[in-house]
Amino acid sequence: MLSYLSDLESFFGPFRLFRYLSLRIAFCGISSMLIGFWIGPMIIRYLRAIKMNQVLRTQSEVGDLAKLHQGKAGTPTMGGFIICISVTISTILWAQPNVYVYVCLLVYLGLTLLGFIDDYLKVFKSNSKGLSSMKKFLGQAIISIMAIVVLLLVPESSERVKELWVPFYKHVLIEQMPLFILIPFFFLVLSGSSNAINLTDGIDGLAIGCTITVVLSYVIMAYAAGNKIISEYLFISYIPGIGELAVLSAAILGASLAFLWYNSYPAEVFMGDTGSLALGGIIGAIAFLIHQPFTLVIVGGIFVIEALSVMLQVFSFKTFGRRIFRMSPIHHHFQLGGWVENKVVIRFWILSLLFAIVGIASLKLR
Repeated sequence: MLSYLSDLESFFGPFRLFRYLSLRIAFCGISSMLIGFWIGPMIIRYLRAIKMNQVLRTQSEVGDLAKLHQGKAGTPTMGGFIICISVTISTILWAQPNVYVYVCLLVYLGLTLLGFIDDYLKVFKSNSKGLSSMKKFLGQAIISIMAIVVLLLVPESSERVKELWVPFYKHVLIEQMPLFILIPFFFLVLSGSSNAINLTDGIDGLAIGCTITVVLSYVIMAYAAGNKIISEYLFISYIPGIGELAVLSAAILGASLAFLWYNSYPAEVFMGDTGSLALGGIIGAIAFLIHQPFTLVIVGGIFVIEALSVMLQVFSFKTFGRRIFRMSPIHHHFQLGGWVENKVVIRFWILSLLFAIVGIASLKLR
């Protein structure tokens, strides 16, 4: 919205600054963070007032972990609304609207609604189950199909969305993915990222801290993909207008920093599925649209490790009747091994930062 002020530079010269992407990225991130700091206390108070408290798993479900988490009883959930409101308002203010921005917001708001339903059912039913996995996958599939339909209907994106690029290779691998590959692939990226962050969201500050390093990487990658000179230098896909996703990514970054202020140990609020499902989904959508879906595996290495630990644990138990880890996701394995919560979180943050650096460096290795 504010980008249109650049059309008024003849009346006031400094308005031309709103044309520059770098300025809008910076101010979008700052705006989103300030909005998050402003609305955070109000939303937390409201969630407490209506008793939207996180339903903790019992000792019969998680054993000794229940004792470690008993101090978290009474902490409100659905804090993802703090991030959602901050991101949406800041993006509307600072991003130049195009199909890529609209699709990402569609994915984000759709998954926020899905996560809210899940959180509400947990609180309403007073158990930790919420929506079944099948219903979550169905919701993610519907949102994925809607997003792909919009992208295919708009000439600006209809051809570019079909391209498949891979890391360490300087040319497009597949120029025209058929629909029977395109739709499942987009769903895989979106749902995989969404569920991986959801699994990581188990202790104070862990998921949102790792999200910050990932989304910072995508600010850089989206900016590079939208800049013809930089993209040609790095031999990555150049997509006109995709730089606006760097503005959106900056909004997520700013909102995440604000949310971390309230979610750091001891957490005043949990993001819940309202936040984790939506954050993972929008990051997956951004990665897909800037033609860096496989780089997400590198940048989001912590999320991949968390998801793999769950899959390996389930496979091992069902196949051999034995558990590989004390408990999955793997951050609980370290908790039960004696690491205090903050040590787990900070060490995972360090690893997440290293993964992000490697992911960004992969842009140059072609």
